[in-house]
Amino acid sequence: MADETPSDPFSTATSPSRPRSQRSRDPVTSSPGRDLPPFEDESELLGEGQVEEEVEEEEDGEELFGDNMERDYRPIPELDVYTHEGLDDEEYSDISEGQRQAAERDIRRREREEGLLAGRMRRGLIYDESSEEEEEQPRKRRAAERAAEGDAEDEEMIESIENLEDMKGHSVREWVAMLGPKTEIKNRFKNFLRTFVDSKGHNVYREKIRQMVEGNKESLVVDYNMLASVEQVLAYFLPEAPTEMLQNLDEAAKEVVLSMYPNYERIAKEIHVRIAELPLIEELRSLRQLHLNQLIRTSGVVTSCTGVLPQLSVIKYDCNKCNYVLGPFYQSQNQEVKPGNCPECQSSGPFQINMEQTLYKNYQRITIQESPGKVPAGRLPRSKDAILLDDLVDTCKPGDEIELTGVYHNNYDGSLNTANGFPVFATVIQANFITKKDDKVAVSNMTDEDIKAIVQLSKDERIGERIFVSMAPSIYGHEDIKRGIALALFGGEPKNPGGKHKVRGDLNILICGDPGTAKSQFLKYVEKTAPRVVFTTGQGASAVGLTAYVQRHPVSREWTLEAGALVLADKGICLIDEFDKMNDADRTSIHEAMEQQTISISKAGIVTSLQARCAVIAAANPIGGRYDPSLTFSENVDLTEPILSRFDILCVVRDTVDPVVDEQMARFVTGSHMKHHPNATPEEANENLNLLNTQSSIEPIPQDLLKKYIIYCRDKVHPKLHQMDQDKVAKMYADLRRESMATGSIPITVRHIESMIRMAEAHGRMHLRDYVNEDDVNMAIRIMLESFISTQKFSVMRTMRKTFGRYLAFRKDNNELLLFILKQLAQDQMTFQRNRYGTDQEVIEISEKDLADKARQINITNLTAFYDSDIFKANRFAHESKRKVIIQTV
Repeated sequence: MADETPSDPFSTATSPSRPRSQRSRDPVTSSPGRDLPPFEDESELLGEGQVEEEVEEEEDGEELFGDNMERDYRPIPELDVYTHEGLDDEEYSDISEGQRQAAERDIRRREREEGLLAGRMRRGLIYDESSEEEEEQPRKRRAAERAAEGDAEDEEMIESIENLEDMKGHSVREWVAMLGPKTEIKNRFKNFLRTFVDSKGHNVYREKIRQMVEGNKESLVVDYNMLASVEQVLAYFLPEAPTEMLQNLDEAAKEVVLSMYPNYERIAKEIHVRIAELPLIEELRSLRQLHLNQLIRTSGVVTSCTGVLPQLSVIKYDCNKCNYVLGPFYQSQNQEVKPGNCPECQSSGPFQINMEQTLYKNYQRITIQESPGKVPAGRLPRSKDAILLDDLVDTCKPGDEIELTGVYHNNYDGSLNTANGFPVFATVIQANFITKKDDKVAVSNMTDEDIKAIVQLSKDERIGERIFVSMAPSIYGHEDIKRGIALALFGGEPKNPGGKHKVRGDLNILICGDPGTAKSQFLKYVEKTAPRVVFTTGQGASAVGLTAYVQRHPVSREWTLEAGALVLADKGICLIDEFDKMNDADRTSIHEAMEQQTISISKAGIVTSLQARCAVIAAANPIGGRYDPSLTFSENVDLTEPILSRFDILCVVRDTVDPVVDEQMARFVTGSHMKHHPNATPEEANENLNLLNTQSSIEPIPQDLLKKYIIYCRDKVHPKLHQMDQDKVAKMYADLRRESMATGSIPITVRHIESMIRMAEAHGRMHLRDYVNEDDVNMAIRIMLESFISTQKFSVMRTMRKTFGRYLAFRKDNNELLLFILKQLAQDQMTFQRNRYGTDQEVIEISEKDLADKARQINITNLTAFYDSDIFKANRFAHESKRKVIIQTV
């Protein structure tokens, strides 16, 4: 049996790289059947002295890393050979190593073209920039790299998952946390970020990542609908297991960002994926147990928010006995992670937090309350707490109306044991994405098409008139109020020369008049149109409710400052209805806010000043309910001079009886109701009520475009007072002062000069001008004069209109002026006939000569165009050229 070879064919091969000490134990080398030197004769190869050392070492174990380690790797031709005895290689052709590698490369390339990607991923799954390099590496090298990274699982665990939706009996939460599905999810999401293109061919998320990196931010906003259109499975898993899925998506997004910008990790340690446009919006009061641990989207108004606090993220402890640093321990939202024993000295504590090596993240808690318009009748609004982490903190403040996407959690609170009984838990929303209502229409969110439409609109020669016509189109008449509100929406330019003296840029308006003249309706229109508005009423608002109030915080028991309506409306508009119903003490509290635009507080040890940079639009009723034209404005309204002088524009609304106007208004109101009826026919819906309302052919601007136009102008256009006609303003102011002292209606103060400047700037901004020109000044003077004359007694008003006629005629359509004169003549004739015959006559005749004389006073000589105009016929006037009379049928 001595000549027999071993039956194992592979045991005859000895690798050249194995150390000699291991080879000496090889049964093949020690078999007597081979012509190899015996062990004792190896002394010739090794040297005499080393054999004894070798024997001693073998007793105590081998020293693999000795001084002569490199001698083990010297070539020994007798040992470094392969034997072919016993190898079954008859079926295989002899190909060289280079040919074998070339064949393997061809196979890999063919598999890649077929989309198999070496058996790990399904067809069309991903285009990974690193996949081509990985596929060139042998399978064992990839396994070794994963082992070095700490992934102990065998590669077989991450085999291709053909159907990610086949969860093999696991729950969604378990499935997405397993290594195979987790890897597949990350790969699919990386592919989505790299390859998704919109309808115009733009690579959406590469652009978003570039913008994020340019802004040094760490939030990447992903549109849920885009994700669902490409990866339906991910969109299905996301709401079901949001915590685990968002963690996977964050990791994948970070890998994509670092592959594009390798050094970005120095700026942002983490990348957070924010999910926007979740399709289903839940109301706060409809949240139930069903929604626990789900991704939800809800909306509400922020009522309070805490300061930004540090939250433990990764914590390390110091052992007080041996000063050993324990950790890191990763803290979760639900429970505190504490060490058991110190691994160094085995003591069980006490342990102290290592402040320097512990990592924190930003934490803020806000309370959101149901929006006022969504609260069911007779119910109180409900509220819910939300937690903001990392870069979401301070993205909203009290008063903001927000949409919140987040995970609906229940949190364990020790105080609940006594408050609610143990089994009851409080719930909280952990925010993932927040969008403010104001931001949806902000300039930064406008598309190129929106800005193009705005610039195109500004080139219209009659843009000012179109804006005035577009104000509150559902309200009949009241052109003076619409002009004032339009100027207030655009606003003037605030100034602070040298940082010493602030001059406000916002316009304050007071609308006063008879009941039933749509005063509150105007305020509601502004609330819907302006970008940031707070609505309140005089009866329901106190002084602290308008300014600010101090209260104890329910948790910390410290005195805190809560903002009132004027502070919440900062950089917006504050609407106050029923202004006359306010107490005098409450009304004086807003004096400072209306002029200096600050609110000073000194209560409970808190001394501070808050910003209230807002326009105030107030509506009031006169004393006794109806306006008496035989009295001055100050006698009609129970308001003091200090507060009256703070209003830039005073609009007096009188409910006068005019048969023609009353009939037109009735037609307009009934037509408007018919047009907006749910079952209205297209012919009724398309009926143009604008011609009936404005009596002119100017086309109004669509309300959506008007909102964007206002926001764009306020943000981008800042007109300067370059070459203002100072002499005209000075003369105008002197004349107004003289008249106000004579009539005693309202006091004219220096504030009214600033009011004219503000109105001129607002009119310039409306036309997208960089500088205020003469037209803007003339319009400001006209509006100021109309505001002043409307506050006079009826007896003084007519003489004053003649005195300032040339200013009042600016930019008025000649036909409108002539109609105004003709109506006055018709009213006089009607009064004369009533006094003469005792009854109203159905037909009124006015001499053509009387109208021509009046028209000549305002430099209008040709009346032919007026007689042919629509406005002339709409008011039931007819011209008989033979008799030279104008007839009105009542």
